[in-house]
Amino acid sequence: MNKRKIINDPVYGFITISDDLIFDLIEHPYFQRLRNIQQLGLSHLVYPGALHTRFQHSLGAMHLMREALENLQYKGVEITKEEALAAQVAILLHDIGHGPFSHLLEKTFIVSMTHEDFTSLFMEELNRQFGGRLDQAIRIFEDRYPKHFLHQLVSGQLDVDRLDYLTRDSFFSGVAEGVVGTERIIKMLNVYHNELVADIKAIYSIEKFIISRRLMYWQVYLHKTVHVAEMMLVLCLQRAKVLWKRSEKLFLPEAMQVFFGQDFTVDDFCSRPELLKHYASLDDRDIWYCLKQWRTHSDRVLSELSERLYSRNLFRIEISEKPFEPNLVASVRKRLKEQLLYTEEEADFMFSSGKMENRAYNKQEDAILMLDKGRPCPLESLSDHLNHRMLSESVSKYFIAYPKELA
Repeated sequence: MNKRKIINDPVYGFITISDDLIFDLIEHPYFQRLRNIQQLGLSHLVYPGALHTRFQHSLGAMHLMREALENLQYKGVEITKEEALAAQVAILLHDIGHGPFSHLLEKTFIVSMTHEDFTSLFMEELNRQFGGRLDQAIRIFEDRYPKHFLHQLVSGQLDVDRLDYLTRDSFFSGVAEGVVGTERIIKMLNVYHNELVADIKAIYSIEKFIISRRLMYWQVYLHKTVHVAEMMLVLCLQRAKVLWKRSEKLFLPEAMQVFFGQDFTVDDFCSRPELLKHYASLDDRDIWYCLKQWRTHSDRVLSELSERLYSRNLFRIEISEKPFEPNLVASVRKRLKEQLLYTEEEADFMFSSGKMENRAYNKQEDAILMLDKGRPCPLESLSDHLNHRMLSESVSKYFIAYPKELA
């Protein structure tokens, strides 16, 4: 069978599958499930075109990885054929651990584990099924391979993951602020003493990359309407979990029943292989079908939250640069009980408050290094457009959310 396929991608054009191993990994059910997990969660409630998936993003990141490796090889960086394949496999599988609605799952189903934990579990299981052919890819992914720059291409502050998701999310959402000079940045990459660097000529493209990332967080990823929808979904799932533990009648797919009944750890997944199969069977469609069923549930909170999400009748959300006064928060909770007649327990699921944080560049991680006159310098020491606050400080906004009927 010919496994050297070409995929027509709307962002980059044709993406080539260059190796039989990559083809087989893409064909595996664990990877195919990413077709049913949206890249931007509930962002399509604001940007109707933002319906692309983790599957598309993973293929795009693999394409950019291949271009970056070819560019480095052209510049004389020693990268063997085996290392190039391993790096492509590492980035192809970097998001394979995401569950339904990605990060939201970590707040509801399995709170003691992250999607990174699941990614490692999936990679180890795939490595077992493929007879150890993923050993090198796993070492690169976990930063245990001597060539550190390969890991930086997979996970760093100028990695191909971020380059793809900014470009792709901008394309499908229609938000132009996310457009970055991906091709130019990749062409300017190099390696200096085992560290990934960029030529000084790319400094303006990288500055725009960081600014675009910050703008995309406020305009898309942390858009207030997207945020309130995701917060409502978390409340809805948390309410369903409470009812399930009380043994109340509740529609749940078999795999969701497993994770609603108990919180598992990495050790549990290692000792019970069937848990990973249950997890792998979950995707966004399971959650949407549950919401559709729960709209008529006898529990007032569960049915109302499900109906509101299903019909996009979202809570009102207020944003502030400073924390809300405790008296205001208490007042909202009081009105929920007095005006809408929620019990004390029910009110906990019909109101939310907290903060959103945005940091475009983290100085605590490996700095973006610019190669200036033959020596590497941190980006912040050369940039004349990005001030210290833009580079290193986390910007926070505070919110409260409640039913519109109280407005």
